[in-house]
Amino acid sequence: MAFDGKLLSGVTVLIAVVEAGTIARAAEALGLSASGVSRALSRLEQRVGARLLARTTRSLSLTDEGRRFYEQAGPHLAGIEEAAIEASGSTNRVRGRLRVNIDSFFARIVLSGHLAEFLRRYPEVSVELIMRDSVGDLVADGFDLALRFGEPPVGSFVARKLLETRVLTVASPSYIKVHGRPQHPKDVEGCHCIDFYDAANARPYDWEFRRRKEVIPLRVKARLTVSDSGTLLGACEAGAGIAQILELGCKHLLDNGRLVVLFPDWSDERFPLYAIYPSRLHRAARVRTFIEFCMEVVAGT
Repeated sequence: MAFDGKLLSGVTVLIAVVEAGTIARAAEALGLSASGVSRALSRLEQRVGARLLARTTRSLSLTDEGRRFYEQAGPHLAGIEEAAIEASGSTNRVRGRLRVNIDSFFARIVLSGHLAEFLRRYPEVSVELIMRDSVGDLVADGFDLALRFGEPPVGSFVARKLLETRVLTVASPSYIKVHGRPQHPKDVEGCHCIDFYDAANARPYDWEFRRRKEVIPLRVKARLTVSDSGTLLGACEAGAGIAQILELGCKHLLDNGRLVVLFPDWSDERFPLYAIYPSRLHRAARVRTFIEFCMEVVAGT
């Protein structure tokens, strides 16, 4: 069977452009000129008989035909790359650029203190952690994966649940000293509270308490609303109000008494963390390694 090397070369260029986000960056990664990359893209479009990229002076994005082509051709190219690595005896070699759409809480509170260790272990990997309010279009935005709390969106993704963490209702000792400790979840409706803004849905997260199958939804009157996890924890620790936080990454604040869990018996609400991949990239070595590292960090948190 005849092998079309030029077609394979064109697919390689297309994938490089999508992952890099710009023709200039793709050209640098491929060791080509920007005009050479543009010509390769044009030849590929002529070869397949469809426009694959919508290009303007400021941006580029996959067309519908380009997206389908990218998602269908990508796994084959990734398979060729993995086969070449295996044949060379470098099955454990992790390298390349890793671009992650990541939840700000997980990045800042859980992961940030461990990133130096990841970079030390894998010196041939460069990491881009981009905080976004939602998953968005991973392919068009050039992401290898997303790490997000909450149920994954509907779409052509591969989603893997990594863990579930408890939702805890907490206050600082200074808040309790001034305002007293509520005795029942319903009492929280009359307390000073701190809301956390859900940017994906353009409103604060709902408050609820769970004890096995029993659920108490609340309507709190928050005087303070924040959209940053670090600000939420800092304000709560300073006594600004009662907050609902994720247990993951906050054990040290609870163990040393800087925050107090108000209702230990009503902490059965769970919040999931998902790894979400574009369909073609979920087996890339650098992606697998990063997920394994994150799970290692979580296990020690």
